Amino acid sequence: MRAIIGLWRWRRNPLCRTTDLVEAWLALAALLLVLVAAPLAGAAVGVSVQGTLQKAVRDQRKDRHHVAAVVVRKLSRGPLAPDPETPSGRGAHSRVVADWTAPDGTPRHGTVIAGLKSPLPGDRFSIWTDRHGRIMGRPLDGATATAHSALAGFGAAVLSAGLLEGTRRLILWHMIRRRHARWDRAWAEAGPDWGKADTGS
Repeated sequence: MRAIIGLWRWRRNPLCRTTDLVEAWLALAALLLVLVAAPLAGAAVGVSVQGTLQKAVRDQRKDRHHVAAVVVRKLSRGPLAPDPETPSGRGAHSRVVADWTAPDGTPRHGTVIAGLKSPLPGDRFSIWTDRHGRIMGRPLDGATATAHSALAGFGAAVLSAGLLEGTRRLILWHMIRRRHARWDRAWAEAGPDWGKADTGS
């Protein structure tokens, strides 16, 4: 908003200084860069992150397999916190000893987290494994990757706009300091007698 207000310095005025025009041009340049460069930077970051995350989605879908596991017994510990990668935390999770078959045909046995409220021996549930049957996290889905990409792009646009505005304010602060220094020198040259009668002023 201050960048727009700074444009008033372009009006015709015999008292207009060169620094006033520089401030006006600086305000216009900052405004245009915020309106054009910041969104472009955000779009570039968003597209880049989207490409990287979608590749991760494809790789994870290729490397991770959904397999069925069978509860052998429930462990004595209480329910665990839900998987943060699941869309909802409403489902209960319990630690169980289970059997499953790896995608390569190897039988596996171990402690896993089951998405069951009260698991009983023989209950079936799904887990994610690699091709050797080792437990893996749920693969990233495309919608989540897109959401993360959009957030990264938005963050990059906001950061770019903030950097541009910060740079404008820093330049403006430097110009004001130089202007005040010139005023101080002018007052010092005028001397303490400025404005008194018969002092040549």
